Amino acid sequence: MGKRRPGTPTLEEVAALAGVGRGTVSRVVNDAAGVKDSTRRAVQRAIAELGYVPNLAARSLAGRRADAVALVMTEPDWRQFGEPFFSEIVRSVGDALTDTKVQLLLTLVRTDAERQRLVEYARGGRVDGVMLMSVHAEDALPDMLAEVGLPTVLLGRRSGEESVTYVDADNAGGARGAVAHLLGLGRRSIATITGPLDMYVAQCRLRGYREALERAGAENRPAWTVEGDFSADSGRRAMAGLIERAPEIDGVFAASDTMAAGALDALRAAGRRVPEDVAVIGFDDFPLAQHTDPKLTTVRQPLEEIGRTMVRLLLEEMEEPEVAWRHVILRTELVLRGSA
Repeated sequence: MGKRRPGTPTLEEVAALAGVGRGTVSRVVNDAAGVKDSTRRAVQRAIAELGYVPNLAARSLAGRRADAVALVMTEPDWRQFGEPFFSEIVRSVGDALTDTKVQLLLTLVRTDAERQRLVEYARGGRVDGVMLMSVHAEDALPDMLAEVGLPTVLLGRRSGEESVTYVDADNAGGARGAVAHLLGLGRRSIATITGPLDMYVAQCRLRGYREALERAGAENRPAWTVEGDFSADSGRRAMAGLIERAPEIDGVFAASDTMAAGALDALRAAGRRVPEDVAVIGFDDFPLAQHTDPKLTTVRQPLEEIGRTMVRLLLEEMEEPEVAWRHVILRTELVLRGSA
């Protein structure tokens, strides 16, 4: 769990002191029915003893809301905000909120100090919920928000054991399908350019690549895997290195369209024809994929549906704070174009 400010009691600590469950404490602070008088008094004593201040519950009790949610981008490398993925998600989330009264706030968080400021901002009742995107494996922010009881939805997840509500695409399955397509074209020396491997999304796409090769009994050399950072520059550098180190490569699965576009530039500069010499597949199906030369075969993840689902789950958690955490994984689709 993430670190909390010393002296700031949590809902869980109140529950432990009162000898009840977290949901019972929430019902007491929200003055909900269905709690025995003796239990209610025990919770109220624990609240008083610990000095617990139920900011969000108090605002709800008074019938007041901020009517605002935050979309928080936690990418530490600010260059990544120029990548299409971020703008597509912002657009889809904004569209999903169009017919509501909820204002969308965009916030950038990349340091521990900024994380703490966001948590304090949320504790003050300025937003009703948070959506997080680009969360890396060791990021404590989802846990920090959970500790103060703020409804939170992740785009993607930090690991296979994620407990916070999230919406994700079938990254491993999409990668398996892409590599299976390359194998079906007769390609046998297939490389991959991964995303940053401290992100679970990149780990899943790498796992899908490996599983497809293993199922087909195809060769998988360590030298054929190069880590990128989802940017076009990293795809260009990775592909240039692969051409020099492994000239036998006849297929490439890049874990994002922007890295695939960079790989196409490097192949063109090296005089390699696509798809005749090297077939290339990306992942995302950004508009960029239809403007590369040749047009990019790619795995489409349903970004509009991801945005709509994130908003729906967040609004539901705002209405029913005790609803169980939910994990939603959406299907991907291989879109065939000229590069493979």
